[in-house]
Amino acid sequence: MTDTPHFLHRIFSPDRFSREQLQQILPQYTRVTFSKHDYLLKEGRTAQHYWFVEHGFVRSYAVDTGGNDISTNFYTTGNIVIDWPSFFLRHPTRENIQALTDCSCWQIGYERFQQLFHSIEPYREQGRTTLVGSYFELKNRSISMITDPARDRYRKLLEEKPHILQNVSLKQIATYLGITDTSLSRIRKELAKE
Repeated sequence: MTDTPHFLHRIFSPDRFSREQLQQILPQYTRVTFSKHDYLLKEGRTAQHYWFVEHGFVRSYAVDTGGNDISTNFYTTGNIVIDWPSFFLRHPTRENIQALTDCSCWQIGYERFQQLFHSIEPYREQGRTTLVGSYFELKNRSISMITDPARDRYRKLLEEKPHILQNVSLKQIATYLGITDTSLSRIRKELAKE
């Protein structure tokens, strides 16, 4: 490992991991690129990897009973892209994960992840913290879909991922918010007047 700052230091901070631990962890991740529209994972397949996004935008979506794709999440720089149940339970996924732009990511496979998880305690603790954080985010989003007006959900999405409008279609954002394209257009016009 060189002294040059590595993107993964944003994920695995040298403040939390020793130099020796980082020398074990970082080589297990491979830098991969995806072109716009490439799939990282397709419905019906079991997740063999997860990724940290270095550059670009990624979307996960599921197909409803009417054949419409409904956005379930958006990912950008620093985010972990993972289908938790598929990766950990070794089940076929019900979602698709697709690059919205050209992307560069850091990928690790299931076996290498397991080796690190069981041999490096800070790695294991960070993994647990990330899983719990993802659960809370999912729980908060499901409650927000019930209790918050669409306008507030849209505002929150823009606060958390401000570059989303340049990289994600309004139709995809609308499905994520659980509203129609028309409703989203109206909300955007109202907010522009404020």
